Amino acid sequence: MSMDATDPPIARFGRYLRDNPIIPLLIFLFLMIAVLEVLRPGIVTPVRAGRDGLISTFWVGNLIKFAIPLAMLAACQVLTMLTAGIDLSVGVVATVSAFVCATLSAIWGVTPAVLIALSAGLVVGVVNGIGVGLVRVHPLIMTLGTGLIATGCLQVYQRLVINAGTEIPTFLAWLGTGRTAGMPNGLFVFIPFALFILWLMRYTGFGRLLFALGSNEQAAKLSGVRAWQVYLALYVLSSLIAALAGLLYLGMIRQTSLSLANPLLLPSVAAAVIGGTSIFGGRGSFAGAIVGALILRVLDTMLTLMQMPEGARTALFGLIILAVTALYVRITGTR
Repeated sequence: MSMDATDPPIARFGRYLRDNPIIPLLIFLFLMIAVLEVLRPGIVTPVRAGRDGLISTFWVGNLIKFAIPLAMLAACQVLTMLTAGIDLSVGVVATVSAFVCATLSAIWGVTPAVLIALSAGLVVGVVNGIGVGLVRVHPLIMTLGTGLIATGCLQVYQRLVINAGTEIPTFLAWLGTGRTAGMPNGLFVFIPFALFILWLMRYTGFGRLLFALGSNEQAAKLSGVRAWQVYLALYVLSSLIAALAGLLYLGMIRQTSLSLANPLLLPSVAAAVIGGTSIFGGRGSFAGAIVGALILRVLDTMLTLMQMPEGARTALFGLIILAVTALYVRITGTR
């Protein structure tokens, strides 16, 4: 929206913020960090003044480390929400990937274990893509169903390898817990990944097709777009991202369970919505989702300091999704 020089400064500033939604998100993030410092003095600023600058590099590193897997799963939600869909299987896929990798590393070695773990995500993605693109099952129902099926298969698989033990690959532990110059080593994976997603959404034909299908699927089909192929590629990509996030999360947590990454599902949706992605399709930003993931991690730290129980945290994430979605509908008039 163009700015009229005769408009009041406040009106021009308001339009500027609407046209650049990541700016108010960053402002909100820094305000939350300031509140966190008020709640627990010294948690953000260095213990010894001047040692790490104005903000502790150790705290920033921790914030980024725990935001990385959440931001990667949020990328799955951003990409699928562009087409007015959603992927409720990403938490299960990440869990399956981590569990398979940890158990097979002790049996067959690290490389085969990683490849099989990623292949498990590939299978779920293909099934989701066929169901959404060809069978025309609603994405919410399709991904919920495949997530439940994958959970059942994982429980059967656990019985088969219950005596095999687990092994966390060294390079995953290095990525998940190691630091270089004070920053988490996971950035060596996340930075190229984030640049790839940003490039994919903005500069590729595939990214433009995602926006087109979300804005008006019928018009896109009339223009010659083969929607089922786009959906198939989309959900395969989403599941592969989730599988990769599960491997990084395994290196971070360094233990396995049948619900390892499941708690990240709802926050991944919240991060995408907070970042400006519309659940109605045709509008989304991965850069905003990254900031959204950081905001949720700061919020999680605040709730921990306030000793809020896990159930209340989950309810809060749900309220965030509802509030932001209602605000979007109110502003845009979308139904």
